[in-house]
Amino acid sequence: MDELLSITEALELVLGRVQRLEVEDVVLDEAAGRVLAEPAAAAVDLPSFPASAMDGFAIRAADVPATLPIVARVAAGRPVARELAAGEAMGISTGGVVPDGADSVVPIEDVEERDGALVVPGNVVEGANVRPRAGDLRAGDPVVGAGVRLGPVHLGALAAAGVTTVRVSRFPRVVLAVTGTELRSAGETLERGEIYDANGVILATQIRSTGATVERLPPVKDDADSTRAAIERGLEADVLITSGGVSVGVHDLVRTTEAELGVEEVFWRVAVRPGKPVAFGVRGGTLIFGLPGNPVSSLVGFELFVRPALLAMQGLEDPRPAFKPGRLGRPVRLVERDSLLRARTRVDDGAVMLDPLTGQESHMIARAAMADALVLVPGGEGELAAGTAVSYLSL
Repeated sequence: MDELLSITEALELVLGRVQRLEVEDVVLDEAAGRVLAEPAAAAVDLPSFPASAMDGFAIRAADVPATLPIVARVAAGRPVARELAAGEAMGISTGGVVPDGADSVVPIEDVEERDGALVVPGNVVEGANVRPRAGDLRAGDPVVGAGVRLGPVHLGALAAAGVTTVRVSRFPRVVLAVTGTELRSAGETLERGEIYDANGVILATQIRSTGATVERLPPVKDDADSTRAAIERGLEADVLITSGGVSVGVHDLVRTTEAELGVEEVFWRVAVRPGKPVAFGVRGGTLIFGLPGNPVSSLVGFELFVRPALLAMQGLEDPRPAFKPGRLGRPVRLVERDSLLRARTRVDDGAVMLDPLTGQESHMIARAAMADALVLVPGGEGELAAGTAVSYLSL
């Protein structure tokens, strides 16, 4: 029997076949979830003027302690009437322009306003409560680097820095084909031996979470013509994902049909439980993933191999699965292959504890709904004790 690939070996083979997608310019309002193809630089200094960090009064530090006449008031977004002269004060709002001549802002709660004058009882440090021009960054400085997937904080920083468009990789186009004559769509009446299609819903949701677009084909019957038509359609996309039909049964037609259509199979079967009969191939620039038909196996295979590929196609700096450290909440018996166990997380004394669920069989998708993590348990013999350090993926 051929030796199975490890998870790491299989993932490196996948990433080694990924081709970076073309880039395009998009306006900032449409850039959420996109991966930057090149650094995005600030169009303006940030802030673009010396600004007050609080509500208070603009003064010269050398003039206090003293009583100073209040000669003007500066509101945020409004121009300053004139320069501040020695021995004067101006009221100022948070975010207001610190007038020329002033070098500090004293908070309103630290002073007393009396008959149009400001009483400052103590010394003030020069520069106090003033946000200097370009104190955050200067025009031309990079705001966000290449390879970053843009989220709310990135977009806010880019907007504040005057960036209007960004250069990003386009989203991958994915065709999803779930196989099985027994499958029915939600809402249809089930006959004996038929089941509802869960894999299509799971995988389409996972695909969209990477930013990719997905064309979800109707359930594919286990016959040669239906299988061939679905695969031919999928080979027109950037990525074809099938679920089911990749094992060795008489109705498992996916791999043989792909071979007839010129797909180079890079690997088949990985030493992981669940998800052993996962297949990966290429034809031209198209990546082809054959995931198992059991729902949890399919979910695990996507997280280990497909998600990293879709993110790498967009140029994400590190597309590999984001395993985090945790500890087992209860003992786990080892099996011969690395396992991904569905688990619930909790925090105990600052540590993330992982409690594997009962019922880990790969068809038990309803029980998987209670899980919020996949715990990586190495293959072996014996048992891992409660408290053992492990890695996990968030679901």
